[in-house]
Amino acid sequence: MAASLLRLHFHDCFVNGCDASVLLDDTAEMVGEKTAGPNANSLRGFDVVEGIKAELEMACPETVSCADLLAIAARDSVLLSGGPTWPVEVGRRDGTIASRPLATTNLPSPTSGVAALLQKFENVGLSARDMVALSGAHTIGKARCSTFASRLTGAGDRLFLQSLRQLCSGSSSSSNGTTTASSLVHLDVGSPAVFDNQYYANLFAGEGLLPSDQALAAEAGEVGALVKAYAADEALFFEDFVASMVRMGRLAPPAGSPGEVRKSCRAVNS
Repeated sequence: MAASLLRLHFHDCFVNGCDASVLLDDTAEMVGEKTAGPNANSLRGFDVVEGIKAELEMACPETVSCADLLAIAARDSVLLSGGPTWPVEVGRRDGTIASRPLATTNLPSPTSGVAALLQKFENVGLSARDMVALSGAHTIGKARCSTFASRLTGAGDRLFLQSLRQLCSGSSSSSNGTTTASSLVHLDVGSPAVFDNQYYANLFAGEGLLPSDQALAAEAGEVGALVKAYAADEALFFEDFVASMVRMGRLAPPAGSPGEVRKSCRAVNS
């Protein structure tokens, strides 16, 4: 669940700033972000967030926004998984609308190359260093086989790819062993439950799960140098990850956007 809460914060901030729009359910008037391609059958933890929000409302009504809740839960998830901690800036307001088109357009794809990843981060004001550091969040969590299908026939460690093919065909009802889109595989095979720098070492071993992950190891220049530096120095990775999480947490909706402190993270206040 730690990785799910961290991912919710990331997927929220990249769309329209950190406004908890990703948590809104669809309505008759609005198709929200939950069903956008990058989020559907990927994001989890909505019920956990709603449970936390319910307790907050009982203790301190209409005070802690859902957007702040996501930022704090992401920080605590990293800490409880063995990673660093940091002071979370608060005061965010919850958005009153969600946008499926923006979620589809703004979020990085698991099949993206490095150039596309850099552009997505630049679009929201984040740097190449932020991109490489925040990619390290994939040291915890899982991904569906459908998100890395191209890796199953691509280059990489032979034994690693063979194990992926077995994991992705194991629950298939098909007799020909086709990829099972719903199967989940750890993003970091080395230490899947621990927030550490193993993710970067995996890339040099050809064991990056997502195509967008493995692409980082083959990149020259600043991106490649950062991957090497983080693989060698966990303290440096933690330091840069913290700084990048703070910068990402400052992404705000456009000036003048309506905001509130929602009573329920699933719906705007009536």
